[in-house]
Amino acid sequence: MRVLGIESSCDETAAALVTDDGEVLADVVASQIAVHSPYGGIVPELASRAHMKAIIPVLREALDKVPGGLQRVDAIAVTQGPGLVGSLLIGVQIAKALAWSLGKPLVGVNHLDGHLFAIYLRRPGKEAAVLPSMPFVGLLVSGGHTALYRVQDFDDIALLAQTRDDAAGEAFDKVAKLLGLGYPGGPIIDKLAARGRPDAIAFPLPMASRKTLDFSFSGLKTALARHIQREGVPEDDQALADLCASFQAVIVESLVRKSILACQQEGMDQLVITGGVAANRGLRARAEEVCADNGIRLFIPPPISCTDNAAMIAMAGACRLAAGERDDLSFAVYSRDPERRRGRFRSDGTLIERT
Repeated sequence: MRVLGIESSCDETAAALVTDDGEVLADVVASQIAVHSPYGGIVPELASRAHMKAIIPVLREALDKVPGGLQRVDAIAVTQGPGLVGSLLIGVQIAKALAWSLGKPLVGVNHLDGHLFAIYLRRPGKEAAVLPSMPFVGLLVSGGHTALYRVQDFDDIALLAQTRDDAAGEAFDKVAKLLGLGYPGGPIIDKLAARGRPDAIAFPLPMASRKTLDFSFSGLKTALARHIQREGVPEDDQALADLCASFQAVIVESLVRKSILACQQEGMDQLVITGGVAANRGLRARAEEVCADNGIRLFIPPPISCTDNAAMIAMAGACRLAAGERDDLSFAVYSRDPERRRGRFRSDGTLIERT
């Protein structure tokens, strides 16, 4: 079975063709970095307009890479949410139109499921990798999400913990803006951190208690902002690299510690790290080191599969289709994950359920 995947949840317009066993036949992504860079972050209205311009050319390019094009498509999968509603609607309406006109099955995919199952993609030219069996603990870390999951099966995913405020990628982008480094901030900070000293500045480790798996990065961001208020933005290249390295080291340590703790609490010896921030070299290196020390097998997709792409949506959609699931043309988009927990927390980290 060949699944056409469509992704438009945020600021990438993407289309891909993937087989039901994860072989990537075509994968095309149109980035909007140039559109949003002047603003230091994503402007939803501009994102929607950019998707409208890019979606047809991106689809055509992806389909042209595979002999037979649309005629070889067996089903269609599209990101249903979470994401920016205006952006999601572009991809979903195109997917519905194609499914209706071709008479093909259609499934809406949770964007977060796509990230978690990106580890099972097989890309041309990439060396075959050992893949995780299920169950495993998944750390999904990106610009919009930072959460830990227990992935029991393709249709059995439990949220263990998440950030109480900023996502890790969001913290990177906001700090990069404070430092005048440009957008997106994560790759820039990662590059600078590679030649800096991670112990140059003592930033606090957020949510350090072992009583909770939750994350928090707003306080760390505030600590760096206050440092800049006192000391100013470093003018010396090495001082700037040291500042970035110190900031990144704390984020990385928080992510890795909580992930290891989740594996221990869940009795798991497999950890999958995915999402855009999983491309961060500092995170990859530290996770490899700590997982090896704790007897945990680590799995991270190649960077091309970490950032938003349609191949992961097709993969997750193939899993739904294999289980016999289908959606009709009336399904709606959603801006938040339906399983996302929201509310107030006690001092020990437990959630106070809303009534």
